[in-house]
Amino acid sequence: MEKKWKIAGINFEHAHIGDNLRMVFNHPNAEIVGICDESAERMESTIKNFNIPSERVFTDYRECMEKTTPDIVILCPATAKHSEWLQKIAPYRVHIIMEKPFADTLAAADAMIAPMKGTDKLFAINWPLAWYPAHVTAKRLINEGIVGDVLEVHFYDGNRGPLWHVADKVETTPEMVAREKPKTWFYKKAAGGGSLLDYLGYGVTLGTWYHGGKIPLEVTAIVDDPPDLEVDEHSITVARYAHGLSKFETRWGTFTDPWTYQPQPKCGFVIVGTAGTISSYDFEPTVRVQTRNKPQGEDLPVDTLQSPFQNPVQYMIHCIETGEPIRGPLSIEISRIGQQIVDAAVLSAEQKRTVQLSQ
Repeated sequence: MEKKWKIAGINFEHAHIGDNLRMVFNHPNAEIVGICDESAERMESTIKNFNIPSERVFTDYRECMEKTTPDIVILCPATAKHSEWLQKIAPYRVHIIMEKPFADTLAAADAMIAPMKGTDKLFAINWPLAWYPAHVTAKRLINEGIVGDVLEVHFYDGNRGPLWHVADKVETTPEMVAREKPKTWFYKKAAGGGSLLDYLGYGVTLGTWYHGGKIPLEVTAIVDDPPDLEVDEHSITVARYAHGLSKFETRWGTFTDPWTYQPQPKCGFVIVGTAGTISSYDFEPTVRVQTRNKPQGEDLPVDTLQSPFQNPVQYMIHCIETGEPIRGPLSIEISRIGQQIVDAAVLSAEQKRTVQLSQ
C-alpha cells in the first residue's frame, strides 16, 4: 500500500491556507491530520469545507504537532512572522511548505534556512504563480531556446486587494473590505504588509527562474505613498543586470481581479530574449511567441500540467518519495535570490536611491 502522508496546516493569517489544504484534501495519498490557529474563528470555513473533526482542530501549535505527528506542515503566517514560525516548527523534524513570500527580510530568510540545513527534511516556499500553466509553458520555451538568451523580464501583477477575496477566490463585499482594512496585518507595516512585500517576490523569484539564476547588479524601486495607509498599494522596481534591465510592478487595486477578468495592464510576464519574445499572462489558455521566423507572432496553447507538477502538495510528496531536491521557484536557491532583490527594493524605496546587490 502507498503511504498516506499526514499533513497539518498551521497559522491561518494568510487566506491561502484554505487553498493549500484543499490540495491536501484532493490528494489521494494525503490527509489533513490537524489544523491550528490561535483564532478559532479563522478556522471555521476550513472546518466546514473539509469536514474536519474537532479532535483535529487546535489553537496551540505544540499540541497540534505532538498529537497529530504530521509528515508535512503547511505554514501561512503574516509575512513578518515567517521566520518565527519556521523556527517553531523545524524542531519537530518535518517537511515544511511555507506560503509565499519567503520572508520580510533577507536576514529572516537566512534564519529560516539555517535550521533546515543538514537535515533530511525538505523546505519549499510556495509561489502560486509557479503552478500557472502559462508561466510553466514560458519556462519550457525558454529552456528550449525558442527566444534565445533572456535579456528582459517585465512583470505586472496583483489584484483588487487582499481583502476582496478569501480562500478559493470567494469574493467578499466592499463593506467587509472597508471594515477589515484598518485591522488586517496586510495593511500593517510591522507585520510585513503592502503590495511590494506581497507581490514583488512573485515577479523577481519567477524572474530569477527565467533569467537562469542570474543576480542583478543593482535595484531601483519606488512606491506610492497613500496618506491614510501605513503601507504601499503600488510599487515599481527596476533591476539592472549585466545584460540589461528588467521591470517588476505590483498593484493592489487593479480594475478587476485577473482570475475573473484580466485587468489592463494584464497581469503576468513579458519575456524578451535575443531571438524572440514571450507574453505569459495569468490564467490565459495561450502564450504569445514572436521569433525571427514568425515576427508577426503566434498564440501557442499552454501546457497541460500533470500530477505531480500541478500544485505544491503534489510536488512536495513527489520529491519526498523520489529523493529529488526541490527545484525552480520553490527552491531555497532561487527564492533567496528573489528575497535579495525584494530587500534591495524595500531599501531603495525607503531611501530613494539605487541599491547595489552583492553577487
